[in-house]
Amino acid sequence: MPRAVAVTRHDLSAAALRGLCRKEKNPLIVRRMLAIALVLEGSDRTSAARACGMDRQTLCDWVHHYNAEGVAGLRERRTSGHKSPLDAAQRQAFAALVEAGPDPAVHKVVRWRRTDLQKELKVQFGVAVHERTVGKYLAELGYRRLSVRPQHPDADPQAEEAFKKTSPKHWQRRSRQRPAASPLKSGSRMKQGSASKAP
Repeated sequence: MPRAVAVTRHDLSAAALRGLCRKEKNPLIVRRMLAIALVLEGSDRTSAARACGMDRQTLCDWVHHYNAEGVAGLRERRTSGHKSPLDAAQRQAFAALVEAGPDPAVHKVVRWRRTDLQKELKVQFGVAVHERTVGKYLAELGYRRLSVRPQHPDADPQAEEAFKKTSPKHWQRRSRQRPAASPLKSGSRMKQGSASKAP
């Protein structure tokens, strides 16, 4: 069974922590302070965690932060996130590569695909990234994936244009097929219908 984590910082009592909770506006920090106050009052870790809506391990982690830094350690830690494998100069070179387009004699392609750019990043910069990461780089540069509308190889553009010019519009066909509207208004129809039902 894991050994319980003790609160080793005693500069604030449980009552003092509860007093600070009244001034704190962030509900997450209030829950953490209340959980530590419960531990200081003698509650076991499981009961204190359950009372404050967290699990035992989460409470254990916040106790460690509180022991090291006090109440300030209960605030959220902002991380810088995953560092990009490309630095600023390499990103500029990548943008220039995309703008210039491939050289068919050298790259053996007429347009860039993500897999081609992935290989170029490996060759030019020694950076191995996934194709999805290449897609993210392209999106950051303002490029979007284009889907070409499929076209039959035997399609005749001139015949299509001639058909469009001679064919009636959809709304014109519907108006010709629709019967003529009755001259009576909807209100008069209702009156006439109700009169016919009367004995």
